[in-house]
Amino acid sequence: MAAGKSTVAQALAERLPRAAHVRGDVFRRMIVSGREEYVPGAGGEGNAVGAAREGEAQLRLRYRLSAATADAYAEAGFTAVVQDVVLGTELPAYVDLIRTRPLHVIVLAPTAATVTAREAGRVKNGYGAWTVEELDRGLRAGTPRIGLWLDNSGLTVGETVDAIIEGRERSRVV
Repeated sequence: MAAGKSTVAQALAERLPRAAHVRGDVFRRMIVSGREEYVPGAGGEGNAVGAAREGEAQLRLRYRLSAATADAYAEAGFTAVVQDVVLGTELPAYVDLIRTRPLHVIVLAPTAATVTAREAGRVKNGYGAWTVEELDRGLRAGTPRIGLWLDNSGLTVGETVDAIIEGRERSRVV
């Protein structure tokens, strides 16, 4: 969150000749009632365990839906630019959900200080129960280094898109 995912994904899709921007969070927001958020350190006893499991199940549902949507756009001749937060072992699991080949992974990884500053300047707050530091640790310490990792802290949106396009061979994972 506040890494530039939405803006960069939209700008990248706009630069490609035939592309769709698949926003992973849309699938979370489609759940009108019964939605459980995936929260850090969830668990404990009783209902908290059930809610944590449900939050995790809904997160994985969102990943399956966005992967299937990306494949459907690709089958129709579009480049699908998927935007979401996928950390830890969920990243290679997510890659396995997408059938379309070739498949590229780009991880926007601005510094925690940059994200904190961006977050402070935004009207919306995307972090909820998470902290910038928790997500940054989850990204840097727990996420496999696949694809193109890009520190876009000092880059404009256009420069970030340029770096993605120029690094497309390094971003290819399958």
